Amino acid sequence: MNRFFDIPSDLQHSWAGLIGLHLREALLPVLGGLVLALPLAQLCVRLRWLYPPVLWVTTVLYAIPSLAFFVVLIDYTGQTEVTVMIPLTVYTLVVLVPAIVDGVRSVPPETLAAAAAMGFGPVRRYAQVQLPIAVPAIIAGLRVATVSSISLVSVGTLIGNQGALGNLLHDATIYNRPELAWNAVLTMAVLAILADVLLVGVRVLLTPWMPSGTAGRGQGRGRKEAAAR
Repeated sequence: MNRFFDIPSDLQHSWAGLIGLHLREALLPVLGGLVLALPLAQLCVRLRWLYPPVLWVTTVLYAIPSLAFFVVLIDYTGQTEVTVMIPLTVYTLVVLVPAIVDGVRSVPPETLAAAAAMGFGPVRRYAQVQLPIAVPAIIAGLRVATVSSISLVSVGTLIGNQGALGNLLHDATIYNRPELAWNAVLTMAVLAILADVLLVGVRVLLTPWMPSGTAGRGQGRGRKEAAAR
């Protein structure tokens, strides 16, 4: 068991340090993707013709292998965690944009009409009416994006030990220590499960009127895309 947590010195981090690094590299892109997706999704809701090309672009970007992204970015950002986080941020858009669009479009027209009658402008209506009602769909998208991001961080090991826990997979081969690979796989799986449970808890707190087992609309589609990745 001691060898399971005996991290090689070339990684320059303890096991706990690798976990913190992994969460930072995984969660910051999800946050960045959400910040980009919210206004982009609102544009797609207001300008319906814009949604198909936006969806097409995000899908094409998602199809680009992360290694190709690294090759393009490495001249500008170097062998740093930023080079890993930029592609992960882009990948989240293919899940988050449709989730937010579907959630916002699910708001009943009579609810929007009532908000307009109360003097709510477009921005206030979006922030105080549409987004709260769309919370289940948005959280469903965040769940898929977060779990996918936690798993994809490991590819950063290809550009000089920027894969956090994924670096253990590389060292497992170099030092012939399979327990390091088990450590990486199990730890990433636990982190993904905990993050998913936390987001479910957030959804329950924000939408107490919904049954706890109800999932948002975009989740099934997002899971298929994440699995295909």
